[in-house]
Amino acid sequence: MREGRAEINETNPEGPYDKLSQMPSSKISNTEFARFIDFIEKFEDETESSLSMALGYREMRMLLHVMRNHLAGRLTTPTSLADASGLTYGTAKRGIESIMQRGLLISRPRTKSGKTVSLHPSPQMIQEWESYAERIKGLLGPLFGIDPTSDSASKIFLGMSSSERVISTPAVLSARLELKGGLRVLAHADPTFMAMHNLKRQLESIFGLEIRNKARSIDNLLDEILDNARLAKSRYDVVACDLPWFGELAADGVLMPLDALIKRDDYDLSDFHPMAIQSSGYAGSQYGIPVQTTPELLCYRQDVFEALQLTPPTTTEALVKVARQLHKPAKGRYGIAWNAARGTPLGHTFSFLMAKFGQPLLNLSSCQGGYDFQQARGEQLRPMFQSDAAYRACEYMLDILKYSPPNILSMSWYERAQSYASGETSMAYCYTLLAPLFELNRHSPAYGNTRYLPHPVGNHGRAITPIGGYALAIPANLAPERVEAVWTALRHLTSANMSKLYIMNGSLVTPRFSVSQDPEVSALSPLIKIVDDMAQKDILQAWPRPPVPGITDLISIAGNEIFEVLDGRRSIKKALSIAQERADKVMRAKGHY
Repeated sequence: MREGRAEINETNPEGPYDKLSQMPSSKISNTEFARFIDFIEKFEDETESSLSMALGYREMRMLLHVMRNHLAGRLTTPTSLADASGLTYGTAKRGIESIMQRGLLISRPRTKSGKTVSLHPSPQMIQEWESYAERIKGLLGPLFGIDPTSDSASKIFLGMSSSERVISTPAVLSARLELKGGLRVLAHADPTFMAMHNLKRQLESIFGLEIRNKARSIDNLLDEILDNARLAKSRYDVVACDLPWFGELAADGVLMPLDALIKRDDYDLSDFHPMAIQSSGYAGSQYGIPVQTTPELLCYRQDVFEALQLTPPTTTEALVKVARQLHKPAKGRYGIAWNAARGTPLGHTFSFLMAKFGQPLLNLSSCQGGYDFQQARGEQLRPMFQSDAAYRACEYMLDILKYSPPNILSMSWYERAQSYASGETSMAYCYTLLAPLFELNRHSPAYGNTRYLPHPVGNHGRAITPIGGYALAIPANLAPERVEAVWTALRHLTSANMSKLYIMNGSLVTPRFSVSQDPEVSALSPLIKIVDDMAQKDILQAWPRPPVPGITDLISIAGNEIFEVLDGRRSIKKALSIAQERADKVMRAKGHY
């Protein structure tokens, strides 16, 4: 299925994330909601010790206990809730029944017999507590001489405007998912999916079952998806797919079309970045639901640029000049970090650089805003390795190779981001999914000093931002009896509530407009708004790496043949000629022309 697959260097994962034991720690301490609960508990302690009060405040302790456990992913049972109240068991039991009758608690069976249950806050209870928090803010404002209608009153806990919409913490499902063996997830090894892994207990509480995660770096992930497709029944319920894979995986029947489920449930896709939705579909059908949108941008150190009086580059020619000025190998400083490792990393770089010079990797038809990959067929799928843009992309790589770190020919996604985060380089092409390495790391010299640009353009090109990211999909060979529960899980894993939760626990990417505009989220990093603005203005583009059948083979061919140019073993002309011949063979074998 993938021509030339054996040539790809398997020793270049994105970083440490493919080993689940090496989880990045959460970069955010507590949400406003958690801090508010802590405040209320201390407030109640003082009230109870000073005033003669009985059951009212004991019930408050039960509500606090349930809410705190929900936020932490801890299990609440009727017994633990009764103990938390400080009441006798009989009185506490009546209190729990009263709370449930008011629709504030969800009782969910822990076993098939239903003899043991867990207790969870209902959406109504979560909503009431959010409203309560707002009212308490209003009460505290005048106490400290603050106008309760002003933004200052709303900033007592978080520092947000009262007019801004905050996305709630996810509520548990009213009925636990029934999936024998738990929910089996095959994920990509990056901070977003590691945030999901960090939240495993909380997600298990929400779904009411065990979640079994497996993380893989990009090439190994695709191999695992393809190997799984050959089985009679899928060993995974949900698989994470890189956006460019959807054309090939859908055409080969690897993924289940979701259209019928989306239509039946009237599932709204309008909150997602449009290009992410388009990229996770094929031939008019939807095969995935986006879980992250991550453009590749040019990162640069504003403090270094200002100190050296450098202008941020917007053209390839200007970037080479700036890289030359930043390059100080004697001091351990280098001009720019980028993907030059053999195989998929370099293949991605080549396809994006071709786009800088105005030509997709394929002979796609031009359309408003770029090139049409959704209707591509026949000659439009012919590779363009012998175009002027391909030659210029190679020349540009040879130019910046002179001003790159010594390990550039083994550098892929994680290494280039780490090079920039460590201060070794002051410019880097970087996907935003790895920006936490410097956006959330106070020890990085790039922390608070990073600015972002779209890819600088070459001749005949225009400013673009190549989109990357992942969408969750259901394998076509999933056992039919699992589909309904898995679809429910997939919808919740990609919901706005969940997307915000991932960001509050170490990720910096979301495919949803509503999440980017949440004040808690946008306060974390300026990068959130930058990407959201690009999505709103349709600057994010998928055509540089289009999701069409055969694209992974073409990227592999590019990454292997052009590596010979960077390594000094082959001329540009010869490498592109060999790449074109191999690529034509692949696309003809697929019947495209």
